Amino acid sequence: MSTETETITCLGKTFTSEDERREYFREELRKKLPELKNIEGFPIGEDDDIIALSDPPYYTACPNPWLNDFIAGWEKEKETIKNRVKDFHVAEPYASDISEGKSNPVYTAHTYHTKVPHPAIMRYMLHYTQPGDTVLDAFGGTGMMGVAAQVCERPDSETKMKIEMEWKQMFNSLPKWGLRKAICGDLSPYASMISYNYNSPVDVDTFEIETQNLLDSVIKECTWLYETKHSDGGIGLINYVVWSDVFICSNCNEEIVFWDAALDTTNKTIVDDFNCPHCNSLNSKAQSEKSWMTIFDNGIKETIRVTKTVPVLIVYTYKGKRYERPPGSFDLELVKKINEGSIPTWTPSYRMPVGDESRRNDRTGITHVHQFYTKRNLWALSVLNDKIVNSKIPNKLRFILTAMINRSTQMNRIHVKNYFFGGGGWNAGHLKGTLYIPSIPIETSILEQISDKIDSLKKAIVLLKDEYSNLQYVASASAIPLKKDSIDYIFTDPPFGANIMYSELNFLPESWLKVVSNNKKEAIQNKAQGKSLLDYQELMTECFKEYYRVLKPGKWMTVEFSNTSAAVWNGIQTAIQRGGFVIANVAGIDKKQGGMRSITTATAVRQDLAISCYKPEKEFESSFSSENTDVAIWDFINQHLKHLPVHLKKGTSTSAVLERSARILYDRLISYYIMKGLSVPIDAKDFQIGLKQKFVERDEMYFMQDQVMEYDEKKAQTPELIQLSLIVASENEGIEWLKQELKKAQTYSEIQPKWMQAIQAVRKGDILPELKEILEQNFIQDSNGKWRVPDLNEAKDRDTLRSRTLLKEFTKYVEESAKPKAKKMKEVRVEALRAGFKNCWEKKDFTTIVSLADKIPQNILLEDEQLLMYYDIAKDRI
Repeated sequence: MSTETETITCLGKTFTSEDERREYFREELRKKLPELKNIEGFPIGEDDDIIALSDPPYYTACPNPWLNDFIAGWEKEKETIKNRVKDFHVAEPYASDISEGKSNPVYTAHTYHTKVPHPAIMRYMLHYTQPGDTVLDAFGGTGMMGVAAQVCERPDSETKMKIEMEWKQMFNSLPKWGLRKAICGDLSPYASMISYNYNSPVDVDTFEIETQNLLDSVIKECTWLYETKHSDGGIGLINYVVWSDVFICSNCNEEIVFWDAALDTTNKTIVDDFNCPHCNSLNSKAQSEKSWMTIFDNGIKETIRVTKTVPVLIVYTYKGKRYERPPGSFDLELVKKINEGSIPTWTPSYRMPVGDESRRNDRTGITHVHQFYTKRNLWALSVLNDKIVNSKIPNKLRFILTAMINRSTQMNRIHVKNYFFGGGGWNAGHLKGTLYIPSIPIETSILEQISDKIDSLKKAIVLLKDEYSNLQYVASASAIPLKKDSIDYIFTDPPFGANIMYSELNFLPESWLKVVSNNKKEAIQNKAQGKSLLDYQELMTECFKEYYRVLKPGKWMTVEFSNTSAAVWNGIQTAIQRGGFVIANVAGIDKKQGGMRSITTATAVRQDLAISCYKPEKEFESSFSSENTDVAIWDFINQHLKHLPVHLKKGTSTSAVLERSARILYDRLISYYIMKGLSVPIDAKDFQIGLKQKFVERDEMYFMQDQVMEYDEKKAQTPELIQLSLIVASENEGIEWLKQELKKAQTYSEIQPKWMQAIQAVRKGDILPELKEILEQNFIQDSNGKWRVPDLNEAKDRDTLRSRTLLKEFTKYVEESAKPKAKKMKEVRVEALRAGFKNCWEKKDFTTIVSLADKIPQNILLEDEQLLMYYDIAKDRI
């Protein structure tokens, strides 16, 4: 966008104002909606509501039909940017761990289930792109990637200084500051609306006027809802009210107010087992029946039955001081008046969608959106929403409304420790990632929240760009509305298995927007949606294939990943590689609140991970022969080694690069061949021999000739080597562990105690052979009784012997599974399955792979990267 005097130019058209531009493109969007509705992820809502939520062509609450037009213009703009490198190429991934907190004003202006702080994303963006490049996140969430792109042009002084110091240490240079153009998509209209607000300008003067008008008008109309009487008869203003469930005594059938009975002021805690105030019998919260009441629900025009709750504590402000006390007659009469009254403005009353999380409260009578709020808060929110809809900048002010939604519900809990001992606020907010309503909910005043949210947004606005440079849209990541080879870099933060039920959690705020997520293609593991872990992996594969299609050849993608499940981790890796990408590095982002750390093996999962992967160059793809020749093998290794970090520094030491080890290089080769549908043309031992012949080895890592010179030079400055510790979770990892230990020959009695300590993490269902058997199949025992690592010739013989043993065991599994009424196996030897699956793959016996996979423990299949890859491809070839 450019401005000249009073005119505005957008996509080649000139307008006299932003309002004129917006209305023109809204009409164009209306014409395009019938066609756009055929795109996966088109949201659920009326056309008018989708258009009203949009600010086209920059933001559409549906697939954005103008994305490619913008990209075409941005490509032309690149020619005018000074100091741009025409054939910009990034050889190595950004491999350093990142530590970045969440306390910056932009991050805290609006909450969401998962967010990566934008300064963390900036590190990757500055490394992989140059000013003017187009970056994408089709799982864009609240648009932090877009914020990172705009802040790269004008970072705050603290962030700039911190990153430049890091760059000097790591690269001996400064980053290339400058604007990147971002495209943020998401399946959720709620997320995309937040993203739009973070990534679009607002006139500060208009914002000041409209927010003040909003605050004044809501206070004027809603103050009566939150009034209370002080002890001297004066009127105070409620900050929040504690409510309590009411139970029925199991002995006398009288009502027990949970707060009164369970509040243990002596021990300063809230107990689960409490005495009845009427008969003194002991009752249990878990086993006691709740008291129910029947009411008429104006929202759905029906009589409903809900669990009974009563107000038990009021926190209010009077003459500038804060007080707390039990509710009095004035308070109870006010609640009665509100409950009997009729809310004058619209409120959402949608039925909660099908889902374990979204319908978890059905059993207590809370089945519809409006029932998540007390009548008082629902009334005030409704008034606030009505004022926003009729304001001059409704989409900007919706940011304030949606930032308050969860805090305004009955999901807020008491922080028990803070309540009794102080040290922080005891209105703890809701249980993140759930729609759980506690037995002692807190009703937080809408009036108290509005000014806080306005102030938060004002602090963020001054740090954000004051013109349109980024784009937002709503659609599935499996159907990205972009042309092939059009994106310069991808940073993405996808859903992680069953961690968060996004569409279910987002239904509350989306109901106020009147546009909700279409979760048919939501990439999650969800029982209610009929999506297993394998379904999740398949959906993620579709998404990564789309990412691969739109990314330019030779460019990079960073996948931020957070899950403690090895099965989900392997599913993500498989999906990335099936998409066509080659994984080059796994590093970490420490969010300083349960964040990202490094990992010690290629499949270990600690907390959050940053996976760096690349789309191979066109020349490599076209020259990669379908014939299983030596040339193709070593072409791949050459290509891959170019994309790996040469040297990693940890403090004052050199850290081993796991991706450069023979084992991981071979794993990447296998993955690439399998994903191409080809037989693996070389076994592990021959591969290791070839590595030693064609490349230079340093510290059990392999380098190209020019790389090893750099490694030697940098290691000389930090000579101490940190070998990444190996956690033994499988037989293969146990063999690698033994190779490290037996560099110095040892007797069985010497190695056995250490072995028993190392194998504590072996997966359930994986048969780990006895140490003696592993030694006999993989190592050499000298005449003095000590075991050692075999040389290459000896290793070849051992490998042949071991392969025969493994295939023999695999044959037993196949025979066992083929028997009539064969049951699922409880335990299997994973290495036997790997050898057998590989053998079946080479013979194109895909049926055996799939049929046996259905009989082995599911966790073994899902947590082993190689087995999962063979199975995943084989099931599509039957």
